[in-house]
Amino acid sequence: MTVISYPIPPYQNVPINAQYFQPSQFFISAITLGQTTTVTTTVDNNYTIGQLIRFIIPQSFGIRQLNEQEGYVLSIPNPNQVVVAIDSSFYDPFVSSSATTQPQILAAGDINSGFQNSQGRFNNGTYVPGAFINISPA
Repeated sequence: MTVISYPIPPYQNVPINAQYFQPSQFFISAITLGQTTTVTTTVDNNYTIGQLIRFIIPQSFGIRQLNEQEGYVLSIPNPNQVVVAIDSSFYDPFVSSSATTQPQILAAGDINSGFQNSQGRFNNGTYVPGAFINISPA
């Protein structure tokens, strides 16, 4: 039996294409401040309740206090909105800008919590909030 080792063949180490993973990043069109923060995206998003998300807010859009902040999704009032567990009551307001770099909301990745399968080999449908889901057509 022949064992193939290094270098790794290209077909075994395919590049990661962001469009094939959910949840994706979305551009922000509005932010409503308060005890919880409501974020409106330019298109419908695919976040889920309990998911950890992160903000990237360029300076020209105001609300600099929210830049690089992480929070959990509390609810999804509309397909293009998420309510996040961040108290933004005293933050600067969000302002529109014509800057080329847009404000973004994106998944923070796998937070390694959620239901764990304690039944050995049985598949109970482990759910991990924040985990990326491969939706690649390949």
